[in-house]
Amino acid sequence: MASAAAAKIAEVRETTRVERIGAHSHIRGLGLDESLEARHVSQGMVGQVSARRAIGIVLKMVREGRIAGRAVLLAGQPGTGKTAIATALAAALGQDTPFTSMAGSEIYSLEMSKTEALTQAIRKSIGVRIKEESEIIEGEVVEVQIERPATGVGTKVGKLILKTTEMETVYDLGGKMIDSLLKEKVQSGDVITIDKATGKISRLGRSFARARDYDATGQQTRFVQCPEGELQKRKEVVHTVTLHEIDVINSRTHGFLALFSGDTGEIKPEVREQINGKVAEWREEGKAEMIPGVLFIDEVHMLDIECFSFLNRALENEMAPIVIMATNRGITRIRGTNYKSPHGIPLDLLDRMIIVPTAPYDEKELREILSIRCEEEDCQMSDNALTVLTRISKETSLRYGMQLIMTSSLIARKRKAPEVDVEDIKRAYQLFFDEGRSVQFLKEYQQEFMFNEDDAIEMDTT
Repeated sequence: MASAAAAKIAEVRETTRVERIGAHSHIRGLGLDESLEARHVSQGMVGQVSARRAIGIVLKMVREGRIAGRAVLLAGQPGTGKTAIATALAAALGQDTPFTSMAGSEIYSLEMSKTEALTQAIRKSIGVRIKEESEIIEGEVVEVQIERPATGVGTKVGKLILKTTEMETVYDLGGKMIDSLLKEKVQSGDVITIDKATGKISRLGRSFARARDYDATGQQTRFVQCPEGELQKRKEVVHTVTLHEIDVINSRTHGFLALFSGDTGEIKPEVREQINGKVAEWREEGKAEMIPGVLFIDEVHMLDIECFSFLNRALENEMAPIVIMATNRGITRIRGTNYKSPHGIPLDLLDRMIIVPTAPYDEKELREILSIRCEEEDCQMSDNALTVLTRISKETSLRYGMQLIMTSSLIARKRKAPEVDVEDIKRAYQLFFDEGRSVQFLKEYQQEFMFNEDDAIEMDTT
């Protein structure tokens, strides 16, 4: 029996938490000081000082609610940190400010019209902070008395004694309240709140007066002061939702459960008009306030002329968020037309935008970014290897250099080395091609491939 038990224990493997490391998971904010000046390296952001300073001003305008209906364009060549800046802006705004991110090509794969998809994205980016007042009972539990029938069948009765620093009251409990107290495992010394409307009980923590009790020695125990004043109080509760969530709740028979179904479908304009009217009433009465958020559209050149025309009109609406767009195109054709325009965006929309350019990173900045990514991916790399990787990134691209971090780390791990060295970087560089070497390979062996149109098209790799 003992040997069988030992075998079972041997089969149990240690489980570790799996973390998803994304391309921008190291970014914590814009890295600005109090005067909105960009630090060279801060919060995962490196370089792009001018662009970050510009977005810092945009951030301040968003927080003050003064930028609704404006548009910002991040324009720069690939690998210059446009999406990183948008991610940093989202992190700096916090959870209370709505932030919606989408790619320009997304709208063509949804089972709804392009304008409906853009409308939903816009309304997801506008928050409504709704204020409600509710009556609560808040105090420290002095004693809980619950009397159960001896037979086990019948109604339970009980008493709850609550106190504040100024008063103490005894409450008679019904069956529903007793069940709630037992479910929350409330005991004497806990500080609790009871919502009078719903009867919901919430534990705030243990009273400091009971800090020395033997039952309050757990690591998760939170100590709070005994409440002051009267037991019954009026408390303001604030709920933050987006306009899109209100749309979905009011357009489906399932109500709020429609939010979890995923398939929201198209929402009728009449529903949105009624909601806009109701939100306007709440704002006049002081029950709600609008929170203009951010809609980030990456690869904006993928939108067509109909989408640009719709955005032009939508930005004039009073219920419009700040729209930040990003593109890496130069003068190119506007999708859906035969006309060319800067960044593939019509001139009338481009005229409404604040354009923020992003510049290529220099060698010092590339080294710093690669160093941060090594820390994020838990890769130990020698100084010489980091120098070689920086030079490769300078000659090819930053994205290719980032791809070599994990591949070279796995190569080093295979030879049981404590850190990545120059030979591991060289090995990974030989195994995995960058864009330039891939094009060179195609030109050298183009006749061996099944289809070849290189005679008619001159490939540009710059």
